[in-house]
Amino acid sequence: MISPVLILLSSFLCHVAIAGRTCPKPDDLPFSIVVPLKMSYEPGEQVTYTCKPGYVSRGGMRRLTCPLSGMWPINTLRCTPRVCPFAGIIRNGVVRYTTFEYPNTITFTCNLGFYLNGTSSSQCNEQGIWSPALPVCAPVTCPPPPVPEFAVLKMYKPSTGNNSLFQDTAVFECLPRYAMFGNDTISCTTHGNWTELPKCREVKCPFPSRPDNGFVNYPANPALYYKDKAKYGCHDTFSLDGPDEVECTKLGNWSAQPSCKANCKLSVKKATVLFEGERVKIQEKFKNGMLHGQTISFYCKNKEKKCSYTEDARCNDGTIEIPKCFKEHSSFAFWKTDASEVKPCEDDLPSQS
Repeated sequence: MISPVLILLSSFLCHVAIAGRTCPKPDDLPFSIVVPLKMSYEPGEQVTYTCKPGYVSRGGMRRLTCPLSGMWPINTLRCTPRVCPFAGIIRNGVVRYTTFEYPNTITFTCNLGFYLNGTSSSQCNEQGIWSPALPVCAPVTCPPPPVPEFAVLKMYKPSTGNNSLFQDTAVFECLPRYAMFGNDTISCTTHGNWTELPKCREVKCPFPSRPDNGFVNYPANPALYYKDKAKYGCHDTFSLDGPDEVECTKLGNWSAQPSCKANCKLSVKKATVLFEGERVKIQEKFKNGMLHGQTISFYCKNKEKKCSYTEDARCNDGTIEIPKCFKEHSSFAFWKTDASEVKPCEDDLPSQS
């Protein structure tokens, strides 16, 4: 029979042993808080795990009790970041991001011709909301374009109300007597302003001088201005070298200075020549002579190869040099073959493409 004293002593010692098994500081869980947090706990004491702001609990136990064994139960609690709404698309812009989880930040940029109306970056906050609120990409607009002095708007059509959008254009033209310096077309820029305006300046030209052996006509005004015109002509037996009409330019001079050059009288009375790609009889085509600047090709014989070739002659202010190889036959020498009737030399044949 066991002594009652022995039973009481054993119970006391067991209680002392059990009472001495305290629980250690609980394990740290990522993104969580333990309350109360101590270095040790008596059996029966409780701790509570809560997720830090910006994180939410997923499974596991939140409240643990220190057991008599002094070993905390396994805690499977997981705290995961809050996820903000999808923000990967912004109209007329670009969103740059890694994830949409707390506490990540996303940034915004707009396409060319648009600007950020709002913040350039936003963070996913503790409540799972983007802060500041997401921006929008608004179109860049320009006010109505200013009109340069002495100019008028030739073409302009606003895109939105009275304003213009990026890359819209306006076209100007100067009033009569004024020349434009700069581009006649301006554009709405990404900064909401217009490109550089042109300038309109009054331009005068001197009265054109009369060419030798010719004449010039121009408006009978006290002065001649930008875009005014003058017309030239030549007397008989002379041809105009240059355009027959010239214009006063923005530089204050005339677009050209035509002159009158003498026509050429031909010493050759009879021959077949090439003129502008066609065979013509010189006595018919040029019976009144050649105009200054005209070119004809004379036929010459290569006696060794028994073939013909051509050499050019150009009328230059009353002078033309007949090729030395050309031989004009007398009308009495009917037995001689004209060079134009001899087969062409191979070097004188047109190339085959």
